[in-house]
Amino acid sequence: MAKAKAAPKVEVSQGEVATTTPDDSVYIGKSTKPEFIYLRLANRHGLITGATGTGKTVTLQGLAEEFSDHGVPVFCADVKSDLSGLAEPGQPRARLEERAKQIGFTNEFQGYPVIFWDVFGDKGLPIRATVFEMGPLLLSRLMNLNDVQEGVLNIAFKIADEEKAKNKNFQLIDLKDLQAWLEDLAARADELTTKYGNISKASIGTIQRSLLVLEQQGGEHFFGEPPLNINDLMKTKGRCGYISILAADKLMDSPRIYATFLLFLLSELFEEMPEVGDLDKPKLVFFFDEAHLLFNDVPNTKSLSV
Repeated sequence: MAKAKAAPKVEVSQGEVATTTPDDSVYIGKSTKPEFIYLRLANRHGLITGATGTGKTVTLQGLAEEFSDHGVPVFCADVKSDLSGLAEPGQPRARLEERAKQIGFTNEFQGYPVIFWDVFGDKGLPIRATVFEMGPLLLSRLMNLNDVQEGVLNIAFKIADEEKAKNKNFQLIDLKDLQAWLEDLAARADELTTKYGNISKASIGTIQRSLLVLEQQGGEHFFGEPPLNINDLMKTKGRCGYISILAADKLMDSPRIYATFLLFLLSELFEEMPEVGDLDKPKLVFFFDEAHLLFNDVPNTKSLSV
């Protein structure tokens, strides 16, 4: 798309008002002066708000381009298929040229390195996670299990870990594997209760029904192999960071799967990327377009610690 290029950039001392954009910063837009974020301070949460048609998504696109230009990989959840244009150079338009002239910018048109992802595998590379990787805590929260049912699921994973230690070929990869494993535990409930505590067949039945809901919403697409490697989201091409775009238009119709993916991704990030404070620039930037939709029909996760 169009890439707005500012006038020459200058360094700004603390307390000074910037009239141009410093080199170590990301340009946001212009009010009475250029507005920007220093890269060293970009490790923060932010929110872009505004009425319909005021340019929220365009602002997101511009920020994604700026971060990419600085070698920072970007991840975007694209709800309305608005972001795919980042991959191709834009075309000049009179309105864009007029606006650029008003704020003292010149337009450059260039494409950016983009990787498209899609849980369903229709519009991009498929995203997968195994049941073992997801673990009982995330699954319990996503299925809104009560304490008793969560305890049974934890026992199921505990026994599965022991089985895997004895048999390296044993795996819980997809929902069908987990359903079959729960059926096996239900058949051995009396035997296992003595060692692990009460394994209620009623609780297993509830878990099975919840798994069926996940499967009907597309869980069979998400759970499987090969699992997502978080490093695949942190690639660079030359001096530019890759912009990973998640096709979320269809995914938004499956809120539990969307929540599953987001929680899994966040847990992987916390596991793989230790807290380091403020760096010279972020290692990875997340953008969630139409972010209010993330919280519609998403399971309660306030007690989840990652």
